[in-house]
Amino acid sequence: MRFRAKILDVGCLNSFTRVVNTISKLTKTCTLRLTADNLYFMLSDKVANGGVSMWCELDQGNFFDEFQMEGVASDANEIYLELVPENLSRALRTAQNAKSLKAKLTKKHCPCLTLAAELPSLSSVSRVVTHDIPVDVIPRKLWHDFREPTVPDFDVSIYLPPLKTMKNVIDRMKNLSNFLVLEANRSGQMNLKIETDLVSVSTHFRDLGNPPCGDGGSQGASQDLETMAQARVDIKKLQQFLSSQQVNPSKAMCSKLIYPSIHLLPI
Repeated sequence: MRFRAKILDVGCLNSFTRVVNTISKLTKTCTLRLTADNLYFMLSDKVANGGVSMWCELDQGNFFDEFQMEGVASDANEIYLELVPENLSRALRTAQNAKSLKAKLTKKHCPCLTLAAELPSLSSVSRVVTHDIPVDVIPRKLWHDFREPTVPDFDVSIYLPPLKTMKNVIDRMKNLSNFLVLEANRSGQMNLKIETDLVSVSTHFRDLGNPPCGDGGSQGASQDLETMAQARVDIKKLQQFLSSQQVNPSKAMCSKLIYPSIHLLPI
């Protein structure tokens, strides 16, 4: 089992750092899956109990100039690692503007993901900062717990308003309740609502637009365009997601409303 990779382009390094920073704000631990072509950051919690599930897939060719790996076996050319994304994020922050970044799987006092950043220097002597990030190697028998989550048919898919606007609204609502109702329809309308014994507050958004249905699901074909689909959401978890965004998505978010949960997707 081996892994070795290298990033030479500063733009690619910064983009990869922003992705890791986003993930580190969403979860304390996650699973990193390495294959010959892709990297996956995964978090699987029990959504039915109010948990959060995350799936982040990266094409290694978009970030790395060199990428070599050998999986646990010839018929299972993959590696699964459990790590603390904050440790990886902290290491990458020291590598900003580095001439190169090397990553490899090593065996120190425990299995480690070792990052070596070559920093610019005014002298002929190179400066290299090395970080050993402890990881746990996940045995093959447990891999089936980390497959891509299936997304059921959704009631409504809608583009979200600008993230900063939505975050500002939710920041004010969190002082009133721990939960909000997010409702949307197929006419581009979305409402954020809080209803308690003492107060009722709602914020309305219009003309947001609805993305076309993909091949993987149906968007309430029999549903009226004006009918609202609802989901009750934990405000802190939604706020955490909005605050974590550092990848600068070009078109806010696409929110696929699936009762009783929501699916948020940067695009």
